[in-house]
Amino acid sequence: MEITVTRHFSLDETSMRSGALAAMEAEPDLSTFENKSGLAEDMKFLASMPELCDVTFLVGDTREPVCAVKAVLAARSRVFQKMLYQAPSPQRKKDPAPRENKLRLFLKRSSEPLLNLQNAAQQRSAFAQQLAPIQEPSSQQHQTLIIEEFEPDVFRQLIEYIHTGCVTLQPRTLLGVMNAADYYGLDELRRACAGFVQCCITVDTVCALLASAERYIQYKCTKSLVQKVLEFVDEHGNEVLNLGSFTLLPQHVVRLILARDELRADEFTKFQAALMWSKKYCDTNQNMSLKDVIGNFLEYIQFHKIPANVLMREVHPLGLVPYSIIMNALAYQADPASVDPGKLSPARVRRAGRSMSVQSSLDPYGSNTTLSSTGSSDVPSSDSRHN
Repeated sequence: MEITVTRHFSLDETSMRSGALAAMEAEPDLSTFENKSGLAEDMKFLASMPELCDVTFLVGDTREPVCAVKAVLAARSRVFQKMLYQAPSPQRKKDPAPRENKLRLFLKRSSEPLLNLQNAAQQRSAFAQQLAPIQEPSSQQHQTLIIEEFEPDVFRQLIEYIHTGCVTLQPRTLLGVMNAADYYGLDELRRACAGFVQCCITVDTVCALLASAERYIQYKCTKSLVQKVLEFVDEHGNEVLNLGSFTLLPQHVVRLILARDELRADEFTKFQAALMWSKKYCDTNQNMSLKDVIGNFLEYIQFHKIPANVLMREVHPLGLVPYSIIMNALAYQADPASVDPGKLSPARVRRAGRSMSVQSSLDPYGSNTTLSSTGSSDVPSSDSRHN
């Protein structure tokens, strides 16, 4: 006995199945080919040829020229779009409409036939102008703009990224590129720079990052990075202070590092770092004495924590540290109760009693916008407190 099962399809289901089969039979095979590396090289070549670009930026104090294509900049950055294409339109005051008296109304009615003829002539002239060649709009002409916010190397890397979609991040220009990306609304580049920060802060690069922070400290991205750099300096204090590149930092940055309570460095290493920096400064400023220069750092060194034999063998013979400081340090080591703590660490006593401290000026989230210590300047001067 045979059993036959019959399935009935509704009209909608039948039409859907037939439509899907027809679409599968009609759809051709597809193949996608991408060559982004070739495109990036071509766009890099385009930005390197001034005759192919329509905007030139004069960047930095030296006004170094950097060329670009306006359409590419506008497509990638809304900030550049407004800068290059949206010129401010001047507001014009509307003149009040004159009151028409009876004589003017009469003249207007009597001249209507003549005005009709003139309007017809203007329409023919407008039609003829449409057939004439269209003049190039002013927005398509070559522009020259001045950029003072960023250094030439930084701005050139930004333009390269905008045109090609790739850029080589370096510790020397990282701060500038990150702030330029934030300034021009390139969020993906800013995030890439922020991600590179964690692996880029090393003993070899920390001084270069601090030196570049001085140039871009007014930007918010720099402030967050400075905090990370200083935390690294605190953790690797002895290594950082022994770097040759430490002598290249500005004087007030050196003072701020030596003044940090969190700095994990022994006091003799701090003294050697201050001595090394002062010698380097005197090499380029021969009119300054070494004793006057190093006098700006002595208040941040706790000499009583340096062993007595090191004080007498390494520090005292140099003749750079006032005799009173050496004696107070030795007296404290012999009897701590015999010496006023304020005479041992005067900088820390002043910081505790003042609202504006050396350490607070380092706070990247505070209101300060410069890396400068309280009451200090970039030009070393003699400090009479230690004499």
